[in-house]
Amino acid sequence: MLGVPVYLNASMVLLAVLVTVVYGEFVRRELELSQLTGYLVGFGFVVCLLGSVLLHELGHALTARRHGIGVRGITLELLGGYTEMDRDAPTPRVDLLVSLAGPAVSLVLGVAAVLAAVALPDRTLPDQFALQLAVSNVIVAVFNILPGLPLDGGRALRALVWSVSRDRHLGTEVAGWAGRAVAVCTAVVVAVLTWLGLIAPLGLALMVLVAFTLWQGAGQSIRMARISRRFPLIDLRRLSRPLFRVPSGTPLAEAQRRGSETGAEPVALGISDSSGRLVALVDRAAAAAVPAERRPWVAVDTVARGLDGLPSLPVGLDGEEVVKAVQTDPGAQYLVTSGEDVVGVLHIADLAQLLEPKRKMTQ
Repeated sequence: MLGVPVYLNASMVLLAVLVTVVYGEFVRRELELSQLTGYLVGFGFVVCLLGSVLLHELGHALTARRHGIGVRGITLELLGGYTEMDRDAPTPRVDLLVSLAGPAVSLVLGVAAVLAAVALPDRTLPDQFALQLAVSNVIVAVFNILPGLPLDGGRALRALVWSVSRDRHLGTEVAGWAGRAVAVCTAVVVAVLTWLGLIAPLGLALMVLVAFTLWQGAGQSIRMARISRRFPLIDLRRLSRPLFRVPSGTPLAEAQRRGSETGAEPVALGISDSSGRLVALVDRAAAAAVPAERRPWVAVDTVARGLDGLPSLPVGLDGEEVVKAVQTDPGAQYLVTSGEDVVGVLHIADLAQLLEPKRKMTQ
């Protein structure tokens, strides 16, 4: 839509069924409709809700695109939707504008629906549609503006802290902790409303899911802020494992002995053909699985993998570029190149260990 790809998550099916049944039964009782008509009206309301969420996300997408940020697509899912952009906002001002665009669209839709509900005759189908759209859009606008990631208000808070501190990572971390506070407050409000008998079982389940999702999203934001701080530490020359080549047909034990004598630990074992061209890398896990007594009789070629499909990273990439390349082309290891030469092998576990040193990583 408007040049922005739109995707529907499978969880939307669950939302469509729930809203069709719940709202269909509600409007059937209110307007004395048949059950089939009630469900058709409920499904129509689902379509209206999806349209509202889509317009909310288009607010983010079009504002981002206007400021030179590419938009990969919009995904609609059970609890709303999200817009995926190809890079972060370049300045706090742009971050603030993009974050507030969605709630602004929802608020405009909500106000328009309120005016329509006031103008339409009571207890009619158009009136019910307008009223429900008004309530849903105003709630979405108000809830999304709460100051905590992953909500839009959290992104706005991040932009403000970023603007004052000149530190985007600090802004993300502050907004992430605020998001956790919003999640806890949401859970407390849900508990109180449940105790007062004001929330139906279905509503309780959805609100608990919302609080849990907020907590997870906030935690992920905090984690990413801490990881991003360590991007400047990424130096492919130091982080990649030195490449030691052995001729094709070399016994595994001999290859490992030669590699250990280089003094580099750990080292990546490569296999070269008769012309000296690198043709394969020894798989560490496969090599380790070979019993020690058999290694003198097993050629390295039998525990190696070819270079076809193995991604490469130029040695001069900075930390952020390395992370983006890894996210774009996920893999367990990468060839580190300098011009036409392969100078090392980056293992994703080594990169992960550098970015999150407190987590246990598999080498």
